[in-house]
Amino acid sequence: MNRTAYRTSLALCLCLPLLTSCMMGPDFLRPESKVSSQWLGRPPAEAAPAEEQNLAQWWTLFNDPQLTSLVERAMQANLDLRKAESRIRQARATMGIAGADLGPTVDTAASYKRSRTPLAGDSGEAVTGNLYKIGFDAGWEIDLFGGVRRGVEAAGADLDAAMESRRDLLVSLSAEVASNYLNLRSLQQRLAIARRNLKAQEHTTELTRQRFDAGFSSKLDMVRAEALVATTSGQIPLLEAQVRQTIYSLSQLLGGEPSTLLAELTPEATLPAAPAAVPLGLPSDLLLRRPDIRRAEAKIHAATARIGVAKADLFPNFTISGALGLQNTTFSSTLNRAGTAWSLGPALNWPLFDMGRTRANLELKKAVQEEELLTYQQTVLTALREVENALIASSKEEEHRQAMAQAVAANRSAVELATALYTAGQNDFLAVLDAQRSLYAAEDVLAQSSRTVSTNLVALYKALGGGWNTKEAAAGEGSGS
Repeated sequence: MNRTAYRTSLALCLCLPLLTSCMMGPDFLRPESKVSSQWLGRPPAEAAPAEEQNLAQWWTLFNDPQLTSLVERAMQANLDLRKAESRIRQARATMGIAGADLGPTVDTAASYKRSRTPLAGDSGEAVTGNLYKIGFDAGWEIDLFGGVRRGVEAAGADLDAAMESRRDLLVSLSAEVASNYLNLRSLQQRLAIARRNLKAQEHTTELTRQRFDAGFSSKLDMVRAEALVATTSGQIPLLEAQVRQTIYSLSQLLGGEPSTLLAELTPEATLPAAPAAVPLGLPSDLLLRRPDIRRAEAKIHAATARIGVAKADLFPNFTISGALGLQNTTFSSTLNRAGTAWSLGPALNWPLFDMGRTRANLELKKAVQEEELLTYQQTVLTALREVENALIASSKEEEHRQAMAQAVAANRSAVELATALYTAGQNDFLAVLDAQRSLYAAEDVLAQSSRTVSTNLVALYKALGGGWNTKEAAAGEGSGS
């Protein structure tokens, strides 16, 4: 009879794992998004093929070694990026924890106990003895309805989402470093323009003072000239402060103290020219390129898998448990086979009534999946809008820059003509002041426009999801799902 029961238990234990092909819940399907076949806007430069290398390292298209160096160092040392890498390790460990539930657990234990047990009656006598035990306990919850496997699938999708979050940070970080660097060079250019105009205005003021001393001009002309000099001079400390603050921001992006890049970036350099060609690609490329869209897709995957976890909770749990041990009253006899004890058998646990908690949890997971799907659609629309915004901004800003370049040329001619006429006594000093003031304003606006043309292209590269290599990611990292 004992041998028959043993064989029955063993047969049940061997058959249960064969039934684990069932998986509850829906399978994940990649969401479909219909997007336009072409962009509405056009870049200010020629649209180039969206080659992987061009988008992965778009900052190299500016042909500025300093910018390239800053971006590459930021990708190595930025603290937000390192935090994102830590979250990837957390997600990978969570996936390992979830996968551990697919296999059995084995515990070992050893104990010693000394006890005194009174005998029946009023004799007061008792039996005192020792008990030594050593053994193993094993258990295996059979994933009959796929709840554990769906949990592993969800954890894998969470890992994918964490990886995409890091890539999204790469996109944002490269754009932020480039924007700050371009702004720095523009501020240095504006500072040089202010100093150059200040020098010209000081020369004019000295000329006016000499004419006043000689009785050829009024004191009003001299006071106006001094006021213009003071106004221009007052702009210089503000620009110097912005230069220093921008360097501080770049230092922080590279994970350093504010003073880290002072010696490197304080020397003035020209604003790098915008790339001659932009790797634009098609709207459909965004769905595969932008990390925020890919992350939203991974979150749908995770939410879909968790529906299966919740649905599996509606069904019973099957467990195989067993134990093997030795026990005896003396330590020397503990390993004697005569003291062997064992047990093996399946168990079923099926909650029959929980006030609807399990079904409510299932509805919750379905609602979460619906929310993630809507978030995905919203993310796609936001991505399309950001690209179109960057395209129209880049195109129109280039037109603005060209107009301001013409304005600067005209104002320079106006300054030369007004100064010559004033020196010859054929015009009043107000025309000179107006011409100098207009020239400084036009040159300052032109410098800002040149910077905006470049930063708009940076925004376009960011909107296109540039800053990471999809081929390297596919080959090197793999998928967590």
